[in-house]
Amino acid sequence: MKNSIIITIFFLAGKIAFAQQKTFYNDHKKGQFFILWGWNRAYYTRSTISFKGDDYQFKLYNVRAQDRPSLPITFHDYLQFNRLTIPQTNFRAGYFIKNNLAFTLGEDHMKYVMEKNQTVIMKGFINRDGPYKGTYDGDKGLTPDFLKFEHTNGLNYINAEAEKYFLWYHSKNNICIISGMLGTGAGVLFPRTDVTFLNYERNDRFHVSGFGLSAKAGVQLTLFKYFVIKIEDKYGYINMPDIVLHKKGIPGRSKQAFVFTQMNVMVGGTFPLNKTRKHN
Repeated sequence: MKNSIIITIFFLAGKIAFAQQKTFYNDHKKGQFFILWGWNRAYYTRSTISFKGDDYQFKLYNVRAQDRPSLPITFHDYLQFNRLTIPQTNFRAGYFIKNNLAFTLGEDHMKYVMEKNQTVIMKGFINRDGPYKGTYDGDKGLTPDFLKFEHTNGLNYINAEAEKYFLWYHSKNNICIISGMLGTGAGVLFPRTDVTFLNYERNDRFHVSGFGLSAKAGVQLTLFKYFVIKIEDKYGYINMPDIVLHKKGIPGRSKQAFVFTQMNVMVGGTFPLNKTRKHN
């Protein structure tokens, strides 16, 4: 994974101090609320994926996977209300429990697609009648007729985070506020996994499959007190020991763990819940 430009900017900019006026609008004050919506690109490390059912048990080693952004970027896929979850999206709402410290809840809707036609090490057996019945202990090509494995609706990381903010710049008349942010969180994975394998009927339901841990750094631009643009670089660990493979009633589970990085761009609004409160 590439080194994060945002993290470098964060620590360089954090050394710069800007003089603050005695009174100004504070978009990170206790009692402030914000809500954000945006989009992401994600990158994943290789992983070992285990498969176990009534007539098969095997592992695939060093499996490569990619995200699946909706391209090209169009109004139809990115802004039309009934298609908002088609791209890879992010939603987050937060509340400042004290000055510069927010508690947030949100969902990172990533997509995970196993790369087709790659060659991996496969160890185990398949006892189901057909062309793939046998014992395996070596190279295996992951052709589409053998295995399709995706979390494309999606790799849903539902999480809670704590975010710490650092003021970098505050313009006169509250036109522009620039802040740095560090955050950390944890949550559950709630994917709808799409698997085609050995002519089994595919799973088509959401299922809590595991957990995730994450940390992030970001830059926030607040314009005219209420409008927010936020860019984040997020790193995390995902462990899913209970991935559903087949239609309900058919035994079959998979498990995997990997590290991810995610670049998020979000827009939204921020405002005090108590509008009569003065901003000192």
